Amino acid sequence: MTTGAGYAHPEFLVDAAWVEAHGGDANVVVVDTDVEAGYLRGHIPGAVLVPDNYEKDPETGRVHILPPQKFAAMCQGLGIGDDTLVVAYDNNQSLYAARLWWALNYYGHTNVRVLDGGWRAWVQAGLPTSFDRGRAAAGAAFTPRADDSLMVKVDELKTACDMGDSVIWDVRSDGEYDGSVSRGNQRVGHIPGAVHLEWFNVMDRDTHRFRPAGEVRKLLAENGITPDKTAYAY
Repeated sequence: MTTGAGYAHPEFLVDAAWVEAHGGDANVVVVDTDVEAGYLRGHIPGAVLVPDNYEKDPETGRVHILPPQKFAAMCQGLGIGDDTLVVAYDNNQSLYAARLWWALNYYGHTNVRVLDGGWRAWVQAGLPTSFDRGRAAAGAAFTPRADDSLMVKVDELKTACDMGDSVIWDVRSDGEYDGSVSRGNQRVGHIPGAVHLEWFNVMDRDTHRFRPAGEVRKLLAENGITPDKTAYAY
């Protein structure tokens, strides 16, 4: 199966062969988004390890994206500048890689890809692995340009709940959706009217790759998530 075949934006994904061929290019930074223990057990040669790309409120414990200057400093520390092509990967069905992909896009850096299949695809392809920490290129300059259209505010979401051309998509676990699991939140349950489809349903659990585009479209349509509606995910 060709990576990204049938998707509206297949360029958002790359396969292991592409990373093997281009990961060492001067303008490419490969980022491992797993926890440090996973990184130290082996990673793609030259890959740098991303620290937390979010900020936790010390009073509420809520998680937020890093503010602009902190995010820029994080990127520069990884060797990511305005002209860098970033390739993100993980060993968790692209959950963390997709978060970095979104965070970079939010700050205006759209030149970012996700390795389809992540670490599992790399290992299964028999490609080289490393245990040495990747060295970030010095002198990178990252300019954060927040795109607020990618972030929905509470008032907007309240309005969307009453609009027929919108769908609220809860991607969390069954327990979080039905309120039986709080994960430390003061309130449990879900947004009224939200459809529930946990995020990993769009992934192939065995290969860690994104499921074929036709399968994903069918699955989404079965849950009322169709192209004619504006989808709000949380």
